[in-house]
Amino acid sequence: MKTNAQWNRREFLRTASAATLSALAAGYPRPLFGNESATEKIKPTADTIIVLWMGGGMAHTETFDPKRHTPFEKGLDPNKVLSTFPIIDTAVDEIKFSAGLEKLAAVMDRGALIRGYTAGDLGFILHSRHQYQWHTGYAPPQTVAAPHIGAVIARTLGPLNPAVPAFVNIGQRFDVGESEEIKAFTTAGFLGSEYGPFNIPYPDQAADSVRPPAGMSPSRFENRDKFYKRLLAKSPVGEFGSDYQKESLLRSMDRAHLLLSSPAAKAFDLSLEPKESVQEYLPAGVDPGKSFDAARVRDGSYERQTVGRFGLGCLLARRLAEVGARYIEVTTEYIPFLNWDTHENGHDKLVEMKKQIDSAVSHLVLDLEKRGLLNRTLIVLASEFSRDMMTEGKPDNKVKDQVEVPDVINDMKHYGMHRHFTDAGSVLLFGGGIKKGCLHGVTAPERPCKTLEGRVVIEDLHATLYQAMGISPKLAYEVEKRPFYVTRDGLGKPVLPLFG
Repeated sequence: MKTNAQWNRREFLRTASAATLSALAAGYPRPLFGNESATEKIKPTADTIIVLWMGGGMAHTETFDPKRHTPFEKGLDPNKVLSTFPIIDTAVDEIKFSAGLEKLAAVMDRGALIRGYTAGDLGFILHSRHQYQWHTGYAPPQTVAAPHIGAVIARTLGPLNPAVPAFVNIGQRFDVGESEEIKAFTTAGFLGSEYGPFNIPYPDQAADSVRPPAGMSPSRFENRDKFYKRLLAKSPVGEFGSDYQKESLLRSMDRAHLLLSSPAAKAFDLSLEPKESVQEYLPAGVDPGKSFDAARVRDGSYERQTVGRFGLGCLLARRLAEVGARYIEVTTEYIPFLNWDTHENGHDKLVEMKKQIDSAVSHLVLDLEKRGLLNRTLIVLASEFSRDMMTEGKPDNKVKDQVEVPDVINDMKHYGMHRHFTDAGSVLLFGGGIKKGCLHGVTAPERPCKTLEGRVVIEDLHATLYQAMGISPKLAYEVEKRPFYVTRDGLGKPVLPLFG
């Protein structure tokens, strides 16, 4: 039996792929209500969740849990560097942020801050493994294809608007970074295709996703759809999945066609948004009327990045919340050595990442509030784990270092939070019944900046989100004749002090 530390990326990919294939053979995932607490009446405080995913490992000490600031100078001892940004005030006296997040600091009186989110002990740290655990509630690999939290919400609650996908995933591409591993959890798993994500890699092109392909006549589009359905219906069970999985795929196609002809499709078209509204979501100096594309070549591969893409994703999320999407995720996207993956040039990268999120997230909060939607929309800003200059993993459970830090810092590229730190992290919550101006948890003021009070693990965080949506953390679905709980083994406990 291998330990967690012995699982490498290739083995994870192989087992995850096998689990995905096994999901296709799974039968009807029946909800189990044998446990009385699983049927308890929980009054929902939110109708929609918007998760803002900071893929790559957002350092808590550099963002929402700042520590003593050490300005850059040649000859720095890295052990003395806790934060590379000055501390700033927020709208809540006892809550401080780090510089570069001034707009978010101004709306902190509308939300709550968790300090002390603690990522799982998964051995040698891979982003995809921790992202898998965050999004499904379970550590990989699993013997079944674990459903994404968005799929669980879509399956359990159903759509608010039958014409609108219940689960929408914005900004995630599957041709960069650990792409195959990310595909392993960005699915509905055994719940079936109809509850999987409606993927929109580029929000500025979202309108294209609700139209037939360019140059294809409506009649040809309809004929192709009919042919595919006949092909799927005639395939033998086991070749392309169980009867349930086939039926689920057909239902997902029917819902896609319903969206094409629905007025709700206009929500995907950002060109209908006033230019001044678009500008509010973008970093200062970015013209919404110009192309946002920038090319970058790394290791011979072409990577397409979009300046302001996250901001446009937040705008699209607001528009989709208005027309009835249940779970919307907007990601800054995990790409190795880019964005929040700050193995080097950490400080400079965070300067840019803060520009991407500060206006976008703060304006999303204010925009939903202005439209009367914030009270019933829960915004969650989170990352798979945090970072620290010196500690990989946890102080009492260190794992193999994946980056070298020099004994003395003489170059700006070594100034920042390089290593993966799992013993603390920050999660921001706004709206959806969450207490305003609330602070939960305490971390150590000096290294190691670990959780001291108010520790929150993934099953409890998920239980908190499910609580807001009126779902019991003990709810289970039967798959392969055994229960699969929506929180690990049904043990998740909501953090009730966060609710107002």
